[in-house]
Amino acid sequence: MMKHAWDSYAEYAWGADELRPITKAGTHFSATGGLSSTGVTIVDSLDTLFIMGLMDEFHKARQWVATSFKFEGDFSVSVFETNIRIVGGFLAAFALTGDELFKVKAKTVVDKLMPAFNTSTGIPCPTVNIGRKNGGQCEEHKAVLAEAGSLHLEFAYLSEITGDNAYLDKVQIVRQALRKLVNSKGLYSNDIGFKSLETYRDEFSMGGRGDSFYEYLYKSYLLSGKQDTDALDMYEHAIEAQTKHLLRTSKTGLKYFGQIHCGSCDVQMRMEHLGCFVGGTLALSARDTKDERGYLQLGADIAHTCRQSYQRTPVKLGPDDFEFNGGDLDAVSGIFSVKAHFLRPEVVETYFYLWRITKQQKYRDWAWEVVQALEKHCHTATGYSTIHDVYDSNPRLADNQPSYFLAETLKYLFLIFSDDSLLPLDAWVFNTEAHPLPVHGKK
Repeated sequence: MMKHAWDSYAEYAWGADELRPITKAGTHFSATGGLSSTGVTIVDSLDTLFIMGLMDEFHKARQWVATSFKFEGDFSVSVFETNIRIVGGFLAAFALTGDELFKVKAKTVVDKLMPAFNTSTGIPCPTVNIGRKNGGQCEEHKAVLAEAGSLHLEFAYLSEITGDNAYLDKVQIVRQALRKLVNSKGLYSNDIGFKSLETYRDEFSMGGRGDSFYEYLYKSYLLSGKQDTDALDMYEHAIEAQTKHLLRTSKTGLKYFGQIHCGSCDVQMRMEHLGCFVGGTLALSARDTKDERGYLQLGADIAHTCRQSYQRTPVKLGPDDFEFNGGDLDAVSGIFSVKAHFLRPEVVETYFYLWRITKQQKYRDWAWEVVQALEKHCHTATGYSTIHDVYDSNPRLADNQPSYFLAETLKYLFLIFSDDSLLPLDAWVFNTEAHPLPVHGKK
């Protein structure tokens, strides 16, 4: 599957950010405003190619990075997307190979992002113009919790391998600023101010806009060799608050994290595919404790719920969000839901962690169900495509092969069926784009 997706990209979209498999053409990634291509699929795929032993493909990608990768021009980029995909991709490639080229490229990109942190709070502006010395004028009025809180792993590792603590210092300031934004219930709002410490809306969720903030808190603790106890403390309090105020059980017994969209609103009986990552993070955080909070079981419960969102569609692939309206309508999209399947990784990510931690065969079985469904409904002659409606038994293709499909979805599926000695969990931490970074002190 990886070779088919990669070869199709290489033939029809080489150097572009992503492949349009139906059109057989490349496309710019929206994180660059559609104004320039930085070969996102190439950089995002480096470590997957290496891990899978596709060395001819890896060396072709490395050669492109050496001769053609450019991160320059008068345009703005998303700090978050650039960090998790491009910086994360380079750092993982360096960690796996020791090739100095990738370290140099990672540092070059991050240095172009640094002006984003020149705000009164230290919370970075969501976008930065990489062609202007001061990063350009920040037009946004607010930042997103997940974006501001998902920089720590990459910046901390870059400081470690370069010996320059400037990168770690920036994200430490971000963390302390975010810590001041927690409300009286222990919840963090998804919309925050980066020019002044304030929340813009009382919107809380474990899904998009919040998700990887919680993931990075625990993983920062792991990456530091369990020295960053501040991150662990924030994680435990945040999960405790989310569990107390947002965790719900449907009438049919499905557990899920709901959402709040205003301070006085009830919890919405709705969950996003993006939020399915939390099953794996909960299971991961149960490994190093006595698990008095029952995180492993809760992670397994979330995995079961997210699988039901797949099983209750004719194509056996889940929608982008789903609701809990009782009986057969639990874990099924509602009228205003997004019924598309975007080849996202979060469900198989959770299967991966639960397989590694519990060794229960069902998680491999569930992953194989996903493989079969992807092959049947998303496979095209020239790559893999997202689909418009998972409730259509013959779904229409959406003509998009996201870079994260190669970076995350296929990598997690591959690792589920690999030996534990390949990227063991006590030695590697995966960023939110599934790029593995080595735990401090491990070789």
